[in-house]
Amino acid sequence: MDLSMKWLRDYVDRDFETKQFCYDMTMTGSKVEGYGVEGDEIKNVVVGKILSVVPHENSDHLVVCQVDVGKGEPIQIVTGASNVNAGDIVPVALDDSYLPGGKHIKKGKLRGVESNGMLCSLGELGLTVHDFPYAIEDGIFIMQEDCEIGQDIRSAIGLNDTTVEFEITSNRPDCLSVIGLAREAAATYGMDFAEPEPKYKGVDGDITEKINVVIENTDLCRRYIGGYVKNVKIGPSPRWLRERLRASGLRPINNLVDITNYVMLEYGQPMHAFDARFIKGNEIHVRNARAGETITTLDGNVRELSPEMLVIADTEKPVAVAGVMGGEYSGIMDDTVDVIFESASFNGASVRRTAKKLGMRTDSSARFEKGLDPNLCEPAIMRAFELVELLGCGEVLNTKIDRFPNPPAPKTVEFTPDWINRFLGIDIPAEQMAGYLKKIGFEVNGSEITVPYYRVDIESKADVAEEVARFYGYNNIPGANLTGVADARLTPAQKLTRTLESACIAQGLYEIETFSFISPKYYDKINLPVDSKLRNSVTILNPLGEDTSVMRTTVLPSMCEVLARNYNYRNAEAALFELGSEYIPTEEGKLPEEPQRLSIGIYGGGCDFFSLKGIVEQIFRAVGLDGVEYEAASAGCGFDEYSMFHPGRVAVASFDGKPIAILGEMHPSVSENYGIGVRAYCAKINASEILGISVPEKTYKPLPKFPAATRDVSLICDDDTPVAVLEKLISKAVGGVLEKIKLFDVYKGEQIAGDKKSVAFSIVMRSHDGTLTDDQADAAMKRVRKALSEIGAEVR
Repeated sequence: MDLSMKWLRDYVDRDFETKQFCYDMTMTGSKVEGYGVEGDEIKNVVVGKILSVVPHENSDHLVVCQVDVGKGEPIQIVTGASNVNAGDIVPVALDDSYLPGGKHIKKGKLRGVESNGMLCSLGELGLTVHDFPYAIEDGIFIMQEDCEIGQDIRSAIGLNDTTVEFEITSNRPDCLSVIGLAREAAATYGMDFAEPEPKYKGVDGDITEKINVVIENTDLCRRYIGGYVKNVKIGPSPRWLRERLRASGLRPINNLVDITNYVMLEYGQPMHAFDARFIKGNEIHVRNARAGETITTLDGNVRELSPEMLVIADTEKPVAVAGVMGGEYSGIMDDTVDVIFESASFNGASVRRTAKKLGMRTDSSARFEKGLDPNLCEPAIMRAFELVELLGCGEVLNTKIDRFPNPPAPKTVEFTPDWINRFLGIDIPAEQMAGYLKKIGFEVNGSEITVPYYRVDIESKADVAEEVARFYGYNNIPGANLTGVADARLTPAQKLTRTLESACIAQGLYEIETFSFISPKYYDKINLPVDSKLRNSVTILNPLGEDTSVMRTTVLPSMCEVLARNYNYRNAEAALFELGSEYIPTEEGKLPEEPQRLSIGIYGGGCDFFSLKGIVEQIFRAVGLDGVEYEAASAGCGFDEYSMFHPGRVAVASFDGKPIAILGEMHPSVSENYGIGVRAYCAKINASEILGISVPEKTYKPLPKFPAATRDVSLICDDDTPVAVLEKLISKAVGGVLEKIKLFDVYKGEQIAGDKKSVAFSIVMRSHDGTLTDDQADAAMKRVRKALSEIGAEVR
């Protein structure tokens, strides 16, 4: 909703500083999106009077004008316009002026004659003939306004309004109007607000002799008021009305149409004016469309109607789509003589469905679909009649037709100050609450509140509490814990999930999310054995297709699909992770188990098996898992997905002898199945299983007080002895004083037998009870040598 600040001052007599107004209105619940000032791009453009017009000495189509701009000496301007004459009042862009679109005007010479500015047309000022109907579209704007020479052009033609844009929520249709926002502004600033009472004199006449109205569907049309204006005079609206429509984002058309638009903006009640000539049978029927009926709407398009749509019809055909748009022959034309005004209340849901199905959302439907109260119809049509008389564009019959089958009773809500105080966590007297409510039109009678008809959103005491809160000030309500959830905290599983996600992100991985339902062909693509238990999947009864027909029993195919998609999109590298569920069938008739799994996939960027292993190690370190062991994987390692990995580049991570992860390079045939032309690496971590063994709490370790002792050990062992086995033996032999052990050399060469290798470790030992002596360090190394000799390793 765009609010004209000039229009607002008709109802709230106060000068507003725009930024402060936007802030204050937002703080009381009327959210402001922004504001704009009309003509703010126009600078140094003034009203001028042409004193003389003479032909250009070097051109047949240019003229030289002497123009008075209120600065003493006239200035000379060369123009090619043919509609200027001495005595004309025109807009003059002076030297160093700006026009809409950033156009910069500087003095210069045209065909050798000096020109100190430019005479402006409507288009150059960002206006059209709808804004000034007496002007011509192509040519200099010859002004007929009451203005002074030298006056800034924006103030001279009313192009200086400020428009504030409000975001109106769907439950506040009353604020889709100037009066509604004025009421909110008055309450915000503690000012009295009295809704205007439109009045008109009218002329004698019985409307029932002119027209009859029948509501055939009272569920979709709760009220219909029809009025009659005869002897209308179609013409342009006065400038003040055109200015307000323009500032509100609507284009002026003619006085009768402008009146209906003006009332819609002012009261929030859409209206329509019908040319009485085209209402056949002099009857209006509010009914559902009939099968096969069509209507040509005002925009010239033929619309096919359906029986659930509500239409306004005469005795022969639909003449308007109720609440959306009028028909081609229902509008006001230049030769219109008699007009029927409509002010009606239509079902909001029906209007929305109709507008959506026809693909034509209008200002009218946008208001109706939010649910307008039928009591708004009468003041709106009264205002329209008042404007008809004010503009002198017709004679209003002093009788009208009002079809109102089921008038709603005034809505009442319980007034509970004590409950409101407890609910909001404040402590203010009931009189203060009542004062807030009265400012916005509520009537407070003891323990009962009568809700004004335009507040269709008020249903319960919680809604009343919201009204109190927004005028008391949200920023004045003290912070407090939510009642009933004081003990709420993350579960261990939720904490683990967040830790895993943070650890993956810290390793440079990007999170993905894939569907849980897959194709059975996915199992073939990862070389899953035919007899694997993972092929026993939960089948979806009504799948979208074969590609989504089963619930996955392993997350790795989904990761491979995303890696393949990135590779096919020519992404040079990818590093991805997903926390997802697998679905393992149980007994028939029971829900499947849904263990959570963390899958990781990487390729490119110089990564290899050890890059992936380092990522997995960091993840285990983040969840507090120390002592995870890695060993080469083989069939029967505890993961049926073993077959998707390269047999010589795959490992299983175990904790206390239980496998908790598998990681490695994808098998070349699997990479080929997915169309991945580079080495790709995947890992699967059993997140659910590590929940019970992780150590989420970090234990503080003080800085060491005593120095460390470092020893290097170099040994010769069988070539097929894993380094991890050696490291484990050394760590156990050193015992509690071991701080760190690091492999720093592996050697195979001429000095070593062909079936042997040389391995060297650096061992850091430290005691927290005192300085470690050489004897203690030597004793530890003696134990190391003994332990290594038991597996045939010889210390060099």
